[in-house]
Amino acid sequence: MSAQVKIFSGTASNYIGEKIAAAYGQPLGKLTVSRFSDGEFQTSLEETVRGSTVFLIQSTFPPTDNLFELLLMVDAAKRASAKEIIAVIPYYGFARQDRKDQPRVAIGSKLVADMLAAAGVNRIVTMDLHADQIQGFFNVPVDHLYASTMFIPYIESLQLPNLTMAAPDMGGSKRANAYAKHLKSEIVICYKQRSKANVVDSMTAIGEIEGRNIVLIDDIVDTGGTLCKAADMMMDRGAASVRALITHPVLSGKAYDIIEQSRITELIVTDTIPLKRESPKIKVLSVANMFADVFHRVVNYESISNHFIM
Repeated sequence: MSAQVKIFSGTASNYIGEKIAAAYGQPLGKLTVSRFSDGEFQTSLEETVRGSTVFLIQSTFPPTDNLFELLLMVDAAKRASAKEIIAVIPYYGFARQDRKDQPRVAIGSKLVADMLAAAGVNRIVTMDLHADQIQGFFNVPVDHLYASTMFIPYIESLQLPNLTMAAPDMGGSKRANAYAKHLKSEIVICYKQRSKANVVDSMTAIGEIEGRNIVLIDDIVDTGGTLCKAADMMMDRGAASVRALITHPVLSGKAYDIIEQSRITELIVTDTIPLKRESPKIKVLSVANMFADVFHRVVNYESISNHFIM
């Protein structure tokens, strides 16, 4: 007898939760979030989950209410006697805090992992973590999916001549190299210097740029400053075009205006985070079908390795 499956979505990710549930082949479960006048809120699963495998979908982008809502959903499912609780976090927030890079700072991604474990999660499904080692912060299975399974076919469909993959910083060189090997293209690596977070002081690049169609690869675009500075530098050095493949469109502050005024031809992102507004330069590829397929495979104890191009 196959396991009974229930799929719920937090309020911040209802837009993608509905698409995932539809692709899976069943309606999204009913969830109520009651709010008190002081801002406190309470979640309630409005249908039985006793003995069920429960998927709880919520990206944990700011505000932190989204993370806490997910924790309350997990607790509600545990107290309602769910057989298995799977937290589906398309965008895992606080992932940039993966180590102590200076004295007396918190490791936020480890703290989030501990809170999810304490709440009662049995498995995590997420996509393109900022650092792969975050998987080791959990003592439960982590299914770490890659947007490359969608990005690579899209780039191949463009049939760009003189294709070159580029990393916007040294930390992204591994990701860019993996794309370059798969696409049999050249690679460029940018080197940037910062005085503080979200502010790039200077940038240079290693590799051939002139006459090349450049595709920048990264997991997060936040303010858009690094991305646009890299695009401008490459265009100044004779690049034919500059595109960007970014999994998580955080796009804070004036990012939309910065990107629209930049020399980037196209910014391709996924819908792990909803866009605040549409933009002629931003194309969204949905991850709904990928997550729905993984749900089927998890429930039926099947391999998900075909989702790992990288």
